[in-house]
Parts: sequence; structure tokens; C-alpha cells
Amino acid sequence: MSSPTDRALDDRALVARFLEVRDEASFRVLYCAYTPGLLLFATRLLGRQHDAEDALQETWVRAVRRLDSFRWESSLRTWLSGILVNCCREARRDRRPEEDEAHTLLEIPARPAETLEPPLEALVRRLPDGYREVLVLHDLEGYTHEEISSLLAIAVGTSKSQLSRARQTLRSWLDRGAGVATRRNP
Repeated sequence: MSSPTDRALDDRALVARFLEVRDEASFRVLYCAYTPGLLLFATRLLGRQHDAEDALQETWVRAVRRLDSFRWESSLRTWLSGILVNCCREARRDRRPEEDEAHTLLEIPARPAETLEPPLEALVRRLPDGYREVLVLHDLEGYTHEEISSLLAIAVGTSKSQLSRARQTLRSWLDRGAGVATRRNP
């Protein structure tokens, strides 16, 4: 297993190669290394697979355009995640409320409860955007509050309070026996 330092050196070498020759092979290695995690992250933030895929595609387009200006002040993963967060925010902003309602109605599964997505994942998707972003970044992606502060352009204290409120909301829903509901917010 490679260390974070090895990963960073590998990333630097791949990025340098890609920037030097702009070849598909170098890009493909970067893409394959980061896309699965980024897609899961985007799906958790947006709640819809096709929106997550669109945000991920836009993330890579922006990343490739700006890769030569990346200063390596953070890891490549953190930098890509920051771009993805912005793409997800734009996607949410561009949604019309009636799209969310129509989509929710279409997604009500006609299957037995045991085949539904895990209830906790569905509850995370119901959290307000700010709570969900911080919870996913901290508890699921492993970012520190300082990194989250930088990624989301919020104060460290805001990150901590939103994480606390997100956890408190989830506990409350779980204590009440909240099932997988179709609405987004309580």
C-alpha cells in the first residue's frame, strides 16, 4: 500500500507528464484514480446519479483547463474535490423546484423495503445542503475542519457547528424511526 507521500509524488509525476504531452494515457490514470471517489461524493451531495455524473464531467473539464495553474498547496484529491463542490452547488442552484418534486415522485421504488438503499444514506441525502456537505466531507471523505473551511469558503467554526447539527439531525431522525422518506428536508 502506498503512503500519502507516494500518492502525491505519483500525482505530481502524472500531472507533469499530462501537461507535457497532453496524452490520454496520463489523463486516464488520473481519471481512474479519482473518479470513483468523486462520483460517490457528488452523488451524496446531489442525491441523483445523473446530476452527479454531470457535475463530475464538468469537474474534469475545469480541472484539465486549470491543471497547469495548480500550485500543490493541497493534495490533488482536495483540489479536485473543491472543484466538484462548486460544480455540485451550481447544479443545485440550477435545479427548478418542480424538477426535484417530479424526480422524487418518479424515484419512489415499487420494491420491498429490504431492497432499498441503506436508510442512513437516504437520510444523509435529506439533510440541508450545508449540513450534508460538511458531514460528507468530514465523516465520509475524511477531511479536517480546516480543509473543509478552505473547500467550502466557510469558517472553521461554521464547519464544526454544521457537522454537529448534521449529526444531531440524523440522530433525531434515527431515534424517531424515520424511514426513507421522499422529501428532502424535515
